[in-house]
Amino acid sequence: MKFPKPHTLKKISQLIDCAFIGDDHFPVLGMNEIHVVEPGDIVFVDHPKYYDKALSSAATIILINKKVDCPEGKALLISDDPFRDFNKLTSHFKPFHAANTQISDSAVIGKNTIIQPNCFIGHNVTIGDHCVIHSNVSIYDDTIIGNHVTIHAGTVLGANAFYYKKRMEGYDRLKSGGRVVIENHVDIGAACTIDRGVTGDTTIGEGSKLDNQIQIGHDTLIGKNCLIASQTGIAGCVVVEDDVTIWGQVGVKSGITIAKGTVLYAQSGLGHSTDENKSYFGSPAVEARERFKEMAYLKKLPEIFKKIK
Repeated sequence: MKFPKPHTLKKISQLIDCAFIGDDHFPVLGMNEIHVVEPGDIVFVDHPKYYDKALSSAATIILINKKVDCPEGKALLISDDPFRDFNKLTSHFKPFHAANTQISDSAVIGKNTIIQPNCFIGHNVTIGDHCVIHSNVSIYDDTIIGNHVTIHAGTVLGANAFYYKKRMEGYDRLKSGGRVVIENHVDIGAACTIDRGVTGDTTIGEGSKLDNQIQIGHDTLIGKNCLIASQTGIAGCVVVEDDVTIWGQVGVKSGITIAKGTVLYAQSGLGHSTDENKSYFGSPAVEARERFKEMAYLKKLPEIFKKIK
């Protein structure tokens, strides 16, 4: 998430009331999670296990809960609770504004686009040309939809990321300031849910087709011309490359890459990245040929046991 204008390190430190290490005028351009940070971004880290990763990332401002040596060319924000202060920054730069109309006055809707009754379209939403948005679709703030997109009834675009920190008093939610981006010629079935990014974008690539009842987690990137069948759940921060096929009731772990041309057979549970143009099956999923061999061997066990007796 980029800020509307550059800010200084000192200004940001004042917003969250914390100490800093670096020049007062060190430029701060935005804030992002570690997998999408760029120079000028703030990233937060609150566990020693991830200090080195954050300090060596592309981010040039690290919001951290311990004084450490500051890498050359970077700056530190020293906080007793980086998670809390990251939320403060999200609330400041991307505050929630309640709606007072069914379709926000700030929404931009393209030519020949049909919006069926009972849809909600939030602030700063852009919908392209020749789209059909069926009834009871909810499109949250800042969503971007391209041209020739069809979205069926009951789908929700832009709900909060499922991202929580466990504290003594309960779970604390990391606030979501990102977007959902739907590219051209995408079809989305009924009752799908696509969560917004925490600070970046959750993206559905051009030409991809989603069946009914699919969940796409925050900051996940779906490539071009993918097919995803019903009741599939894809966790946050997954990269699905082009031309991937995912059949029904597949579950996908967060933070992995599904390589170009991968096929995931129905009811598989994928917990690792895949290789290009290969098929996977099972839970945990392995290459389909290997799984089918295992199944064939298992069928032979009764015969083998009889021979042993």
